[in-house]
Amino acid sequence: MAQSNPANVIKFLHVIENLKRTKRTGWLDNGIKGAESISDHMHRMGIMAMLVNDPSINRERCIKMAIVHDLAEAVVGDITPHAGVSKEEKFRLEKTAMDGFKESLGNTDTANEIVDLWHEYEDAKTPEALFVKDLDKFEMIVQALEYEKSDKKKLQGFFDSTKGKFQHPTVKAWAEALYEEREDVLKNLD
Repeated sequence: MAQSNPANVIKFLHVIENLKRTKRTGWLDNGIKGAESISDHMHRMGIMAMLVNDPSINRERCIKMAIVHDLAEAVVGDITPHAGVSKEEKFRLEKTAMDGFKESLGNTDTANEIVDLWHEYEDAKTPEALFVKDLDKFEMIVQALEYEKSDKKKLQGFFDSTKGKFQHPTVKAWAEALYEEREDVLKNLD
């Protein structure tokens, strides 16, 4: 199996370092101090994928998909639905970034796998992609609840945007447990 040029790997790692420094736009837009980074979000999604025991999905593939699904944001930034950028334009920008990663890593099997996982996530057709999409939304509301606790600020819009959208039974169960916990948190915010 071909290996990427070491100098190109280092350049790639420097680019994706942006994921560690770039704060998630939704939190910044809501005045959250110390907002999580894109990398923080992807990391917890990877851990969440590890916690699921479902023989109908490839868990290893889900873990990998979780840690690459927002990789393009290292180049294009965190483009939210409220940014005024169409879904088509966002996809084009992100695809260009992913293609650039693939080229810079020398079109190796690993580079192709990273890009293929990203495409699979974007296409949202496989059980793994649908599961990781659920994790993406779920991680966001876990973080929202944590900010509601720490910042004493209600972040209802994040919960409204995901309500009733979870498909995977495990994620649905997690969401229900989170909603129950949130009821207690909201009592202290009023």
